[in-house]
Amino acid sequence: MAGSRKGARTKAEMAKKLFIKSYGCQMNVYDSGRMADVLAPLGYESVAGPEGADMVILNTCHIREKAAEKVYSELGRLRKLKDAEGEMVIAVAGCVAQAEGEEILTRAPVVDMVFGPQSYHRLPDMLARLEAGAKNILDTDFPVEDKFDALPKVGGAKIPPAAFLTVQEGCDKFCTFCVVPYTRGAEFSRPAAKVIAEAEALAASGTREVTLLGQNVNAYHGEGQGGTWGLGRLISELAKIEGLDRIRYTTSHPRDMDDDLIRAHGEIEKLMPYLHLPIQSGSDKVLKAMNRQHTAEDYRALVDRVRAARSDLALSSDFIVGFPGETDEDFEDTLRLVEEIGYAQCFSFKYSPRPGTPGADMECQVPDEVKAERLTRLQTLLGAQANEFHESMVGREFDVLFEKPGRYDGQIIGRSPYLQATHVIASQDLIGEIGRVRIIAAKTNSLEGELLSSQTREVA
Repeated sequence: MAGSRKGARTKAEMAKKLFIKSYGCQMNVYDSGRMADVLAPLGYESVAGPEGADMVILNTCHIREKAAEKVYSELGRLRKLKDAEGEMVIAVAGCVAQAEGEEILTRAPVVDMVFGPQSYHRLPDMLARLEAGAKNILDTDFPVEDKFDALPKVGGAKIPPAAFLTVQEGCDKFCTFCVVPYTRGAEFSRPAAKVIAEAEALAASGTREVTLLGQNVNAYHGEGQGGTWGLGRLISELAKIEGLDRIRYTTSHPRDMDDDLIRAHGEIEKLMPYLHLPIQSGSDKVLKAMNRQHTAEDYRALVDRVRAARSDLALSSDFIVGFPGETDEDFEDTLRLVEEIGYAQCFSFKYSPRPGTPGADMECQVPDEVKAERLTRLQTLLGAQANEFHESMVGREFDVLFEKPGRYDGQIIGRSPYLQATHVIASQDLIGEIGRVRIIAAKTNSLEGELLSSQTREVA
């Protein structure tokens, strides 16, 4: 049992093994990395699986259907592993932890700690309490202090060529299908100077691309020199960092695409020509029921403005089918919008009620078989558009940031400006570098290219 441990080992002793399983969005991936950073001074080193781990953290997401049940299923497997191997600290983090903390401790006694996405900076304190004999530790408060101030500085040998950087958390939109305002809290934007400092540290350690993260990232309104900065101003300053060659951001809301951000897409070469701009539905009636606070025509006009600023921009989006009250006509409005806009990639889902959200209590819930039929039709259309965009890359030349070895010998893989996996035959010495690539074939889930030239740089 956790309470029977003889005390924390020192850094000079053998490292402890840490396994973190991340569910859901890129922000969870970022948070998991920062949890590892917090635990590193305590002697924890990350491993690839739970077998033999001293600590396992499930960093959960509450967006998908039956998210909590998937967590309990995983906890059942971990319980058997803990019983077989002995001491193991098991923790549940993230949005399911925030929403269902006490219930997790009740239903799964194997869990030692439950903590929310705003409190993982207090992990050392939680572990100290566990070592002292405490049980069933629950920390899901929204702290007064800025958790980012308590996190270790980034940088070092393990920094990847492409990294996530959280700039904004929480959401004030309260879409009726979404749990984020309840699990992540109100909108909070990090001060611009702290974001810039983290990006500079990443670049100094070898990172050449950052993806700026936020539940509603383009609502960024951080304190900066001369007043409040929006995301466009922040991106323009990040683009000045030497060695930082590519910038992306996700996820955005149509209501928060202001003039500065649109202008940035046209003027800042380092900002990649790919925009994830969720609309969820093409029906004004459904959009109103979702509390999206914009119409389909507002969205079309916004897309026209962004494409006017950056003609080679590729768009992706999110769609929900079968929201309560959605009729066949409403769904046809969605198909019509998709056909008019044209997407490079999209994520589409059947609506599933989230306890505690207004949508869960709405009348006129759509039968599951109707949702399934609509989703099939929508995904067929979106898939055809994605394939057409993918095939259009053949013969084009663009820069690729190589991030890791490929599946086959002699192969390395990176991302195109449009986020497509792109592989070439080249030396692994080019991982972390940017290469000019000509696309020679479009595979099912990737692009095949030939290397034309590469750009290297010294890392401090």
